[in-house]
Amino acid sequence: MKTTRYFRKVLLTLCSLCVGVLAMAQEAALKEAETAYTSEDYAKAIALYEEVLSSHGESAAVYYNLGNAYYKAGKLGPAILNYERCLLLQPGDADARFNLQMARQKTIDKIEPVGEFFLVKWVKAMANWASADGWAKASIGCFWLFIACLVLFFFARWTYLKKIGFYLGLLFLALVIVSNLFANYQKGEWETRSHAIVFAATVTAKSSPDASGTDLFVLHEGTYVSIKSTLGAWSEIELEDGNVGWLPTKDIETI
Repeated sequence: MKTTRYFRKVLLTLCSLCVGVLAMAQEAALKEAETAYTSEDYAKAIALYEEVLSSHGESAAVYYNLGNAYYKAGKLGPAILNYERCLLLQPGDADARFNLQMARQKTIDKIEPVGEFFLVKWVKAMANWASADGWAKASIGCFWLFIACLVLFFFARWTYLKKIGFYLGLLFLALVIVSNLFANYQKGEWETRSHAIVFAATVTAKSSPDASGTDLFVLHEGTYVSIKSTLGAWSEIELEDGNVGWLPTKDIETI
């Protein structure tokens, strides 16, 4: 038993050391990338940020910085892609959303989105205030407040306190439900990954998944598309204005 505990302690110590070394390596790489960025060596900054992502996993902050580096290097497609990935992890990042709009203004294709019912737009905007984890935490907090209101309602001596507990309880219960719905929406966006960015300088959308298909429209680097389906080396995409066509999968990058 003592031997088992000893090896367990050694294993935990080694794991802690490995985590510490990885964290130090990540921090060093990020500092080096920041130095390269401020020195306007954007190619080096891009390489370092890409290395951090491949070695340490996804990070909204790294995606944001990588998007900035690509933008400064004049590569709109990768810049927009990384801003979108940042917002996928952290929908409430106002800086990333602003920079994304700035980058989109420089793209060639100016596509007017199909008008949405104002209530749908408002609900989506509300859902984008926080990530799935953020809404889940809000839901848990509102649930505990709901429990506190129940306690107040059942055990308060004065009627006005019971009323306060009752109505506040209804409010917090509604917030629990809404927070869960928003968390599920954000989780679905994260898991589905049904959107992409055009990476080719110019690509022609076809009427069918074949090079011999009828030409429908031309897209350029940085255009945002939704992926409806894939067939072999082709992806059926839909633009924000509702137009649908087929593109070679190699010419788009999934967000």
